[in-house]
Amino acid sequence: MQSKPRIHDWRIEPREYARQEARRGRRHAYESLDPRRTALVVIDMVPFFAEANPYVRGIVPHIGRIAGTLRTAGGLVAWVLPANEAPLGRLSDEFYGPTYSEMLTTTGGDGPLRSRLWHALDVQPDDVVVEKTAHSAFFPGRSPLPGLLAERDVDTVVVTGTVTNVCCESTARDAATTGMRVLMVADANAARSDQEHNATLHTIYRSFGDVRTTDEVVELIGQRPK
Repeated sequence: MQSKPRIHDWRIEPREYARQEARRGRRHAYESLDPRRTALVVIDMVPFFAEANPYVRGIVPHIGRIAGTLRTAGGLVAWVLPANEAPLGRLSDEFYGPTYSEMLTTTGGDGPLRSRLWHALDVQPDDVVVEKTAHSAFFPGRSPLPGLLAERDVDTVVVTGTVTNVCCESTARDAATTGMRVLMVADANAARSDQEHNATLHTIYRSFGDVRTTDEVVELIGQRPK
């Protein structure tokens, strides 16, 4: 029997908020967004992770709420799945060991892309569904996502999914490096523990993007673009 869905007890230390407020004069880097130039990027929400981790199942309603709000406002929802190959390529056997490396090649599941997503997710016909062959969906040449977003003139990505401290963090870092405005949603990402989750939130908030809650992101989407 699966355990009850959970949400991380997330936090960013007050000293880090204070550090950023002293640097830029405000707590949050991005105080507005244009929904028409924004993409919700949902990472690796597949049965392999959802069945094993109550934190993954816990974020499903939050992802759905952001997705529905953003679609209504004219934004894009992009679902990113792990491809059926090990993320470190020829190094995977050496790094992970052959057994675990082989397991990683099956995490994305089989069949059409949309059918591989966790069944509780509300995926709509106009959503984008792509694979990635690395931890990051923004590493050059490892996913079609960056090109698809460029075609739509997207300049802001809202990162959600699992696991926070591996594929979600890698995606957020690389998106920021390519010039994207990055928002990571504190209660719509899932790791294996609060400690791992919060370490990533600290890193992203300090150096790569903003960290917001689902409520705050929904509010930003609903504001009139400046």
